[in-house]
Amino acid sequence: MSMNTRPILRSRMVCSVALVVLLCTFKAWADETTKDATMNYGKPIVLTEQAKKLHRECLLVDGHNDLPWEIRDNFSSSLANVDISQHQPKLHTDIPRLREGGVGAQFWSVYVPVSSGYRGTALGDTIEQIKLVKAIIARYPNDFELALTTDDIDRIYGEGRIASLIGVEGGHCIEESMSNLKNLYDLGARYMTLTHSDTLSWADSATDDSKSDGLNEFGVEVVKTMNDLGMMVDLSHVSAATMHDALDVTRAPVIFSHSSARSVASAKRNVPDDVLKRLPDNGGVVMVNFYSGFLVPEAVEVNEQGMAMRRKLMETMDEDKAKAQVKRWRVENPTPRGTIHHLLDHIDHIAKTAGVEHVGIGSDFDGVTALPVQLEDVSTYPYITQGLLDRGYSDDDIRLILGGNLMRAFRGAEKAASQ
Repeated sequence: MSMNTRPILRSRMVCSVALVVLLCTFKAWADETTKDATMNYGKPIVLTEQAKKLHRECLLVDGHNDLPWEIRDNFSSSLANVDISQHQPKLHTDIPRLREGGVGAQFWSVYVPVSSGYRGTALGDTIEQIKLVKAIIARYPNDFELALTTDDIDRIYGEGRIASLIGVEGGHCIEESMSNLKNLYDLGARYMTLTHSDTLSWADSATDDSKSDGLNEFGVEVVKTMNDLGMMVDLSHVSAATMHDALDVTRAPVIFSHSSARSVASAKRNVPDDVLKRLPDNGGVVMVNFYSGFLVPEAVEVNEQGMAMRRKLMETMDEDKAKAQVKRWRVENPTPRGTIHHLLDHIDHIAKTAGVEHVGIGSDFDGVTALPVQLEDVSTYPYITQGLLDRGYSDDDIRLILGGNLMRAFRGAEKAASQ
């Protein structure tokens, strides 16, 4: 080889290496884009002064936030370990972002896992969660106050604080005792989700096998007792048959504290159209869930595979090990996130099928693993107001969706109890 050819070969090698690097970089970008093409759905929403002003004037009521469980699970239920008056990047929720998002009333979920029901600790664990919510309120009295009635919500919101309400997630918490149900109401719970992920002896879940084809006699009595108390009947997580049975029995409007529309995304726990069409007669409200696995059609299968895997693992190992294994699986099989436009599609469908008077907001913040672009945390609610304006909703419609519809349903529950 002549000395003159070496620079040429070296130059060709450098170009070849550079080309390989460029192709690999492009492939990685293409793979990432293909893996979650849902993030390109719709143009980013741009906030206008009109939307900001309208949002400030609206009472925003969110039907479901799992911050108490996150504090229990990750911070040992100790408020000394986490100060939500400061920005908390590991959480979806803190006070500065609640203020930025314009939240006027928040239902805090006092969720405990269904497994606690099998261990016989569900009621006690739920009471601990209620105490934790009250401790949060007591620690930040300039920002929160416990609300038990719609009048409380109006007063607390009018005073510039966030009305804080308690929602029980899953009827396993009452341990098949009507006195326990009444006790939870006396402690401040103002709704109860009839089931969580597992079917109970008295109510079928959307994500488990049926035992009663809806509600059995005890389940019917649970609904009637909740009506008598003034506790809202929450039908998130339950099967379609349970939804229909509850609507047949209830004297008060029902709520879906964190659910979406099954015709838009076919998740089993979303609300089917035949149930949506019954809401005008009942006065109930579907508070749309922000979880990508319930909003984004392409995400439904991934989410349901993860749920099925967890259920199977729970049969053979303890809860912590199963949770860790599912977490690893989800990292390797990420849920397509989607965008805020997927949420707006669900609001549109519910408004068109049931009426704009029957849709609300139920984020599920701090209880989910994937959120759409522009709905990453509690500061992002104004983008919903802007998105609704962009889609032609009136100011009055938006007031109903953000909180007016839930307030009407809650007043309906109070009225049923008074009668």
